Amino acid sequence: MIKDFIERVGVMNVIMLLVVISIIIVSEYKFLAGDKLDAIFIAFWAPTILGFMNYFKYKK
Repeated sequence: MIKDFIERVGVMNVIMLLVVISIIIVSEYKFLAGDKLDAIFIAFWAPTILGFMNYFKYKK
């Protein structure tokens, strides 16, 4: 199941999705720990990375 997903999506895209998920987790942790401004700053990275992924995917 996971192997089929990786083959369909691509290894680099799966790695970038894992990076985005880890950024969201770190942001949530920092927010709940009380570092709200740092959490908001870090949270903006996830959609930025996803936006770059879409840009480079459709730039061909």
